[in-house]
Amino acid sequence: MLVQLAIRDIVLIDKLELNFREGLSVLTGETGAGKSILLDAFTLALGGRGDGRLVRQGEAQGQVTAVFDAAPDHPARALAAAADIDTEGDLILRRIQVADGRTRAFVNDQPVGVQVLRAIGAALVEIHGQHDDRALSDSTTHRAILDAFGGLTARQAAVAEAARRVRQARTVLAEHRARVEAARKEVDFLRHAVEELAALDPKPGEETELAERRTAMQQGEKVARELNEALDAVAGQGSPTAHLSAALRKLERRAAQAPGLVEPSITALDNALVALDEARTSLEDALQAAEFDPRELERVEERLFGLRAAGRKYNVAVDDLAALRERYEGDVAVIDAGEEALGRLEADLANADAAYLEKAQGLSKGRRKAAAALDKAVQAELPPLKLERARFITEIATDPDARDPAGLDRVEFWAQTNPGTRPGPMMKVASGGELSRFMLALKVVLADKGSAPTLIFDEIDTGVGGAVADAIGARLARLSAKVQVVAVTHAPQVAARASTHFLIAKEAVKGSDRVATRVKPLAAVPRQEEIARMLAGATVTEEARAAAARLLQAAEA
Repeated sequence: MLVQLAIRDIVLIDKLELNFREGLSVLTGETGAGKSILLDAFTLALGGRGDGRLVRQGEAQGQVTAVFDAAPDHPARALAAAADIDTEGDLILRRIQVADGRTRAFVNDQPVGVQVLRAIGAALVEIHGQHDDRALSDSTTHRAILDAFGGLTARQAAVAEAARRVRQARTVLAEHRARVEAARKEVDFLRHAVEELAALDPKPGEETELAERRTAMQQGEKVARELNEALDAVAGQGSPTAHLSAALRKLERRAAQAPGLVEPSITALDNALVALDEARTSLEDALQAAEFDPRELERVEERLFGLRAAGRKYNVAVDDLAALRERYEGDVAVIDAGEEALGRLEADLANADAAYLEKAQGLSKGRRKAAAALDKAVQAELPPLKLERARFITEIATDPDARDPAGLDRVEFWAQTNPGTRPGPMMKVASGGELSRFMLALKVVLADKGSAPTLIFDEIDTGVGGAVADAIGARLARLSAKVQVVAVTHAPQVAARASTHFLIAKEAVKGSDRVATRVKPLAAVPRQEEIARMLAGATVTEEARAAAARLLQAAEA
């Protein structure tokens, strides 16, 4: 509930602090005293639109602070926690309005965006007046109100979960169907590609390995050619070995005739033949070590060419061919098993849809039962509010094809303001005063069904007579037994029902020519005098004072 409201430098308010209690609080005062200013300031603290003209003349900025005592599990605390706001203790909403139009918002002294402030404020306070019946203007709100009244919130959550499952099943089916259809268009290509890639059987990294091997083999081929040429020179047809051997044999035959002359040459030729034999052996060993096989090089080159041609054909890197093969095989498998999978997914969607319909139809049945009870309860509140000829109607339009998380129903509050007239949406057929009284009847009926903990009623008694004003006061008092109610009123019958009475008045500021709005709580005697003023007008008579006393006594009875 609202604990305190502090206002600084807003229009005619220089400094104001109001402390609120549970029950019904009323604010009264003469026209123009500043009641609207007070509500405008409060709305600013709740996230309402800022306006630089709200700042008191001559000041750079104004400020409004509203302090709330909210239950630990109240939705406002969850909203604050979601915005990383410390929620220990009271919830303190503060708004600074700068004269140039800028505003700054705070919750528990942490800077927040206006949207966060507005969301938290809406969870804590509802403001209702002849021209601000937000609870009646949005049909989605009507559905939530009906669900709260009928205790259907949990069932609606179950319908929302069933709707989520329908959406999920539909998405999975659509994605699978799209893949199957796309694959079917390319089935011939896919099957050919799978066969071709399976025959090729590419391996990741194979291209690099083959390229390195080919390079090594090409280098080996060049070396082998040179080695063969050298071997041919040493041991081939053009080898000098035969000639040297023949020359050596001749010289050996002459060695005995002239040993001193021939022996050195024989030794030299013998060494030359040994060296040639060693060279031949080395060359043969080198050729064997090179192991060059032209057929192997040809095989490697053909494999490398085939892999690179496939990469170009399928527009992927050679190393990605293996993954492409797997993907194509998966697509073919999807096509082959597609009909079976589609049938299963279609059955899943049908089952999810049937489960949704079962829950949604059950919710619709519960809503119609709750609507009848709500209509009866609200209708019982209307005669004392001078709406005895009016009818309150909860109109439910059901769309069996809808799959909305909230169910199949569109709920809207209708009214028939007079017999013989056509019923219609309440916002269109009811006047401002009628709307306020319909809303009050609804709030009385729904007081313990998820209402905001603080309700503000701005002059909803405007234009009604004494009996109706008394009925409004009685219902506000009943409502205040379950939620905190603050009412701005001109009706003495409403004011007499309050547990706390504030008087709003303009006072001249000492030492200046300006006036300021002041608000003070009234004790018993001043309160009776204020109610007498509300009854009598400018001149308070003894009869008015006596009537005020009777109103107060009747309210306490």
